[in-house]
Amino acid sequence: MATIEKVDFAVDEHIWGHRLYDEQLPHLAVLEFLGVLGSNLDKPLVAGPNDKVKYQPQHQIRLRGLLFNNPYVESVRDKSISDEEKWAMWKNHFAQDATKMGDEDMDYLRKVFTKFDDFAKAIELLRSSAFEARSNKRWSSKFVFPFGPDALFEDLRVDSSGASNDRRFFARTGELLYLMLSRAKRGPELGQKLVARLFDKNVTMNRLVRALQGPPQPAPNPREVGYLPYARHPRFDLLCEDWLAILSRDMPIYDALDHLITSAGLNLLLYFLECAKTTSGDVEPVEFVCEIVSKERTKVRALSGDSYQANQALSQRAVKASVESIKLTDEWAKALKSDYPDAECAKLMRARFQWPSPDDDDDGEGGGKSGDELVKALAEKAEARHDQHVGKIHSAWAKSVGLSSRRLARRTRYAPNDRLLKTIVIALVKDRMQFDEFLHEAKKRYGLVIGDAEGARLVKDKKVDQEALSENQGNLESRLVGLGLVRKLSDSCSFVENPFGSGGEE
Repeated sequence: MATIEKVDFAVDEHIWGHRLYDEQLPHLAVLEFLGVLGSNLDKPLVAGPNDKVKYQPQHQIRLRGLLFNNPYVESVRDKSISDEEKWAMWKNHFAQDATKMGDEDMDYLRKVFTKFDDFAKAIELLRSSAFEARSNKRWSSKFVFPFGPDALFEDLRVDSSGASNDRRFFARTGELLYLMLSRAKRGPELGQKLVARLFDKNVTMNRLVRALQGPPQPAPNPREVGYLPYARHPRFDLLCEDWLAILSRDMPIYDALDHLITSAGLNLLLYFLECAKTTSGDVEPVEFVCEIVSKERTKVRALSGDSYQANQALSQRAVKASVESIKLTDEWAKALKSDYPDAECAKLMRARFQWPSPDDDDDGEGGGKSGDELVKALAEKAEARHDQHVGKIHSAWAKSVGLSSRRLARRTRYAPNDRLLKTIVIALVKDRMQFDEFLHEAKKRYGLVIGDAEGARLVKDKKVDQEALSENQGNLESRLVGLGLVRKLSDSCSFVENPFGSGGEE
């Protein structure tokens, strides 16, 4: 039975879609995305803005039970008893916590694994690759690495009444990611590449997963994906270009997947901030003023912290602007001049925001309030609701992708880590690129402000001196040299080099 989502009003949803969610970090968004893709292998990423996309995720109760609700396998393996006794002891222990949803009879494992030790080693191997395997999340909210189609399953709540999809960690952000890439110009091309690279049933690790799981366990019914308010958006195309570039590099797909996840997180964060700026009438592009951490405190640190705080406030401002924008419409002006202005304004609020509902009349939110009072009341409600989850996206995702940090500082600022820098190099640099050009492209595509050329506006506004940004640029160059991503030919000539080159055409 699926969880029913109650939406009292829609403000966040109109700005960003239904829905972006702070607790669904980028790796969870990509896993949910792959679940949608797995149900659309015949037409991957080809859905238009008016097409209804459906998918039927997998539950894989047996697999996830074996991996994450099976603490007995190690203790049984270490006992000095016969193989037959090990299987019998383990079977008895596992049955005590079985869900009775397809995991009552696990005897098929004996036909797959000739020795109990082989079975235990398979469990150990797959657990070592799992996301958040050591976290205190419930077993039905832990995920194995997506080695292939049999390793994909949705977040579940499992209790005495059965299994239901939970919208806490699979909150539809992956569904929106699917729609975004479907609406990118090169979406169908990307879809074919992802299917070819990630959905081969016969790769070794997927065969091991299938051996543990047995036949797939799909959800009872297909479902429709969430709502994305934009038919086209520049960020959709930039995300798609990033993924196509990463997939073209000469690296194994399982290594590439880590970069796809980081790229997805960074681009989703940019989409979130870009939509917030547009909604609040801010035409300036999103910028991340980044401190490249060095041994000594830099002058860019305070500026980077200010940049972080400014971006943190964008979404809250957008929510208020979205609600108040109704007062600027011709319909609102017409409603105010009507014979029943309060009622007409309430109708407009219902039509746009699904609020107030007729039931709200009894608790003072509906009838009897003027248009201005309704707008003020909804703005307060929307801001409070926004603060609970959507308003935390900037801080949660920036930290998750390695863009922000509090290391060596009293407050959070933008200080990209090595993993993020490596992903950006792999996405932007086909083979080699001049260092200055790389900085320009990183600013153009991701809003990263690092050197003096990219931060010229800040120097002009006397927020920082050119020398400080030049030093920050030098720190990045040294950092990339240490990572093997920059080759210095002379003091004035450096090249960023992608160690994986291009394994094919982008």
